[in-house]
Amino acid sequence: RDKLLVPETAHKIFEIDYHIMAAAAGILSDTRILIDHSQLLAQQNRVSLGSPIEPVAIIRMIADRKQMFTQYGGARPYAVAMILGGVSKGKSHLYSSDVYGNYFAYKANAIGENDERIKEILRRDYKEEMSIDDGIKFCLKIFKEILEKNFDLGRFEVGFIKISEEKLKRISGDELKKFVK
Repeated sequence: RDKLLVPETAHKIFEIDYHIMAAAAGILSDTRILIDHSQLLAQQNRVSLGSPIEPVAIIRMIADRKQMFTQYGGARPYAVAMILGGVSKGKSHLYSSDVYGNYFAYKANAIGENDERIKEILRRDYKEEMSIDDGIKFCLKIFKEILEKNFDLGRFEVGFIKISEEKLKRISGDELKKFVK
């Protein structure tokens, strides 16, 4: 929200590979380290095996690394929760990992500020058959409801991966206006 901040430097959606993205809540410097390791693993898989990595392999590595840092004295655990989404073999995948290194697959999930309130709405109103456009409208509606007068479309960046294209697309700013009523 700082007017002096260059918006392009404050992303919370990260591209791990063309077909995998992640979002984080917590200490972003911890996120950066985990994303760097994830990107390296994804590229090693492409070079050595000649194919894109499975999203579950990335979340498992992230979760294992987080869990490892909960065991050792003198090592601070990673203070970040992450959501990872990706497309593989014609299917979409969504995983979430907490600060302790647990991870689970989800149909829909939320992390960060107001996550419990958001999850309540997701449990009540989420429908698996939503299109990407419907999903963006739904998410922005949730934030509009929760943030009320503090809702500011300029704070949002949306990332999605279509199953047919297997490539991350980002939208923000004026492109999001068509999704808000």
